[in-house]
Amino acid sequence: MSIEALIFDVDGTLADTEETHRQAFNAAFLEHDLNWNWSSHQYLDLLNISGGKERIAQYIDSLKLPAEEKQRLHGSVAAIHRTKTRTFAELIRDGRSPLRPGVARLIREAREAGVKLGLASTTSPANVEALISAGLGEEGYHWFNAIACADEVPNKKPAPDVYNVVLSTLGLQASACVALEDSGNGVRAAKAAGLFTIAIPTIWTQTQDLSEADLVLYSLGDPEQPLDPGAAARIGAPYLGLAQIAALHGRAAAA
Repeated sequence: MSIEALIFDVDGTLADTEETHRQAFNAAFLEHDLNWNWSSHQYLDLLNISGGKERIAQYIDSLKLPAEEKQRLHGSVAAIHRTKTRTFAELIRDGRSPLRPGVARLIREAREAGVKLGLASTTSPANVEALISAGLGEEGYHWFNAIACADEVPNKKPAPDVYNVVLSTLGLQASACVALEDSGNGVRAAKAAGLFTIAIPTIWTQTQDLSEADLVLYSLGDPEQPLDPGAAARIGAPYLGLAQIAALHGRAAAA
């Protein structure tokens, strides 16, 4: 079966955004007069939780505070997250978190080949639009035939809900599509939706459990930034393109 769509996660997959997210969270905390500062180590642990509001809520629950104070802080989560989203978009517009190697090339290759494009994200729509516009230009957001974000579904990754919405919008079966993810929760969500899944972890997610992925690479590669020899030998090319994805997908379908 030929590939009819590529479905991308956003944060970590299209661009290594996590440090920018961490900085945006900390800036939002300051703006809300909160004496919180998430270190890189803390944020690495918090990445096991899907969704920014959920991370803030989990952090509040971990604090040694009276129940009444925790309840008050929980009531501020949405406002804090709105501030963080605004700050993140400003940082992205300033050029933070460029697209990862190979991402723009593969997206353009898919468009030229008539392969549909989808986004299945745990981040907010505003974050998605900011990142896509910064990386692909203002028209890039409209290249995607289906975009689903976490706020549109009852359950975030590792539940398959967001992928199911994208598949429904595309009008395609999972067996005809390929997902690209960077995290353990994302891989589990894509596999639960029945998708052939390629994991391209970052330094933030490389220690997570990616064992369910059909292929793990640390980059898609580009002619100017080819894959390391071991990865190139596994896919039969110096960088991952549609031909290699189709071959891998076909072998998995036949197995």
